[in-house]
Amino acid sequence: MNAPRFAAPRFIGQRMPRKEDARLLTGRGAFVDDVILPGLSHVAFVRSPIARGRILSIDLEAARALPGVRAIYTAEDLAPFDIEMLSFFLVSPPPGPKVYPLARDRVAYVGDPVAMVIAEDRYIAEDAAGLVMVDYDPEAPAVTLDDARRGAPVHPEMADNIAGREARPDPELEQILATAPHRVTGTIRHQRICQSPMETRGIVVSKNGEEEITVYISCQSPPMVARHLSLAFGLPATSIRVIAKDVGGSFGLKVQPWREEMAVVAAGMILGRPLKWIEDRLENLTTSNLAREQEITLRLAFDEGGRLLGAHADYAVNNGAYPHFPDANLAAMMFMWPAYKQPRFGYVAEGLYTNTIGLGGYRGPWAIESLAREAMLDVAARQIGLDPIEIRRRNLVTAADQPYADKAFGFVLEDITPSECLDALLEKVDVAAFRAEQAAARGEGRYLGLGVAAYIEPTAVSSMSVLASDVAHLRIEPTGKVTAVLTTHSQGHGTQTTMAQVIAERLGVPFEDVSVFEDDSSRSGYGAGAAGSRQAVAGGGASIRAAEILVAKVKRVAAHLLNASPEEVRIEDGVVRVTGVQEMTRSLREIAEVAYNEPARLPPDMEPGLEAQYRYSPPPVTWTSAAHACIVEVDAETGFVDIRRWVCSEDCGVMINPAIVEGQIAGGLAQAIGEVLLEEAHFDDQGNPTAVTFKDYMLPAAADVPEFEFTHIVTPSKSEGGFRGVGEGGAIIGPPTLVNAIADALAPFGARCLDLPLTPSKLLKLMSAGRGRP
Repeated sequence: MNAPRFAAPRFIGQRMPRKEDARLLTGRGAFVDDVILPGLSHVAFVRSPIARGRILSIDLEAARALPGVRAIYTAEDLAPFDIEMLSFFLVSPPPGPKVYPLARDRVAYVGDPVAMVIAEDRYIAEDAAGLVMVDYDPEAPAVTLDDARRGAPVHPEMADNIAGREARPDPELEQILATAPHRVTGTIRHQRICQSPMETRGIVVSKNGEEEITVYISCQSPPMVARHLSLAFGLPATSIRVIAKDVGGSFGLKVQPWREEMAVVAAGMILGRPLKWIEDRLENLTTSNLAREQEITLRLAFDEGGRLLGAHADYAVNNGAYPHFPDANLAAMMFMWPAYKQPRFGYVAEGLYTNTIGLGGYRGPWAIESLAREAMLDVAARQIGLDPIEIRRRNLVTAADQPYADKAFGFVLEDITPSECLDALLEKVDVAAFRAEQAAARGEGRYLGLGVAAYIEPTAVSSMSVLASDVAHLRIEPTGKVTAVLTTHSQGHGTQTTMAQVIAERLGVPFEDVSVFEDDSSRSGYGAGAAGSRQAVAGGGASIRAAEILVAKVKRVAAHLLNASPEEVRIEDGVVRVTGVQEMTRSLREIAEVAYNEPARLPPDMEPGLEAQYRYSPPPVTWTSAAHACIVEVDAETGFVDIRRWVCSEDCGVMINPAIVEGQIAGGLAQAIGEVLLEEAHFDDQGNPTAVTFKDYMLPAAADVPEFEFTHIVTPSKSEGGFRGVGEGGAIIGPPTLVNAIADALAPFGARCLDLPLTPSKLLKLMSAGRGRP
């Protein structure tokens, strides 16, 4: 009954059940709101009802008089800390206007936190927040990108609303774009969306003594939060303990503590008692940093045979008032063409401040590159008279082209496989049969479409400062069990399972004997956790290297005790064996007990114990490749889109756990479906958010998401273990795949489906305006 269920020597590549699922599926997960401390008080924020204006006065008297209110703080009360928001990637204040936890003198968006109320429970705190009287002098807000270009600066200390600008001028390219045999231009508009994690933001802070605090927070990396707090408050990192056990999703939103979390920490230090703030869904939809509002005009030039001659992008992204980082999204330009043989590429990219919620991260923040490129390739194929698959075949970088130097940014590509993924995809999708079905359906007044997209994704980008390395500390306990402390961190990624698989295989121990801990900054080292599809590569690589060191220690100890050579010693299923000598078999526990408890029996000069630590830095970029196909039917009477089939062809290198890989892809694709068909965080002309509940902000339901089909090719990467990242891919390649399928369905109407979301009303309008409508 107690025998291990999985004792096979190989765990990497197996569909192992997730270690996390037993507690999560039985309601035994530990989320921030589950934390209860003695004397805990609750926080609610007073937020601006206007998008822009001066704060004339704040009257707190009525709120302070409410029974149960313990304190009310404004920016003036937090000023002694002089806290500025930090950038995740630089771990320093970002360029541009200073960002403080609470508004100072001015408000810059609806929901801007002006004051915070602390009370004995959240109900009282909310009631008291409603009694705070703030007198504002309203001003006309800049809400849209056009407003930002024309209007007064959102931040009066600035000369304009430009948050960032990047450009690559090329006069020769303009000549090519003007004279090429085939020229295509289109503008893609992407709406603003909310990350909508199942668990919203939240924090509990407890001050312990004069200069020690414990923070429970929903985040992507406890060590990174600890470092942010250390820098912001001037405390030693060792005096700050950050705990994040189970986290119900993040998708980039929780990559760094933001204004409300920092305000709660400051208030906890002032008040000296435990505080809790849990963001409600209204706050999440209307005051958390949103993502993706952007537009791009892409001009493409092709020769007579449909081969690329050049491209130019004119891009703008809405940064809101206080973005996590002021950004022109240079990454979107960087990653637009490396998978294609593109001779020349120029661009102008701008980020603009507006009086709306600040820009935040979202799964593949640069994903507009794939949407714009792949959608416009389909437009070009129709204009030139090529099949969309053929135009990709003629332009994708293949194995025969590599090593291939990207012409725009100099990436040297040696092991990407988008063309090979496309080939594998087409083995699953019978295009000729679909075209016959499509033609027959059109004869019946039904509109089917096939969309195809290909891409490569930069994962585990260690060339970016804070993403440079991760650490694994492995310990074989005196019991023979294995404890692993890593700087990975799961918000649903399954890293407690995947890292255990890697460690169990490399150590030669049962999967059940490995326990992975990644939730406490006080017992792990510095590392970025979840960001940029990196944990399999960086965490897996660190685990492999640490396991190799630990295996060598075990072999040395065992060889010394058993009078054998280390080369003859092996570890299998938690048992130490000497090749050819059965009677010398020992359990790992027996070896560990000697290593810890009898140091005199160890080899000379060897330290006691069985522990190993390794900090691993992956290659500068590890690329993942994929190609997807989607088949839809668009109802000509209602505009509804029915996704009939979705096939994924992926190359994410060596897969640690195929089930988790496919789960990550499927999750990203579900988000992509919502992004294309349903979701929009809209603002009126006064900057008021109009999507304030999930009745207004429409997420995909189970009925909207098809069963995804997967096929994998495996090209080991140059990283340790051959792994590649996969966390963001579905959300990047999903939108262009679905957009292209809808555009193919509506081809008889001459429709360009480039303005997201593609709601039923928009599709009906396109069909109504198009040619050939029955």
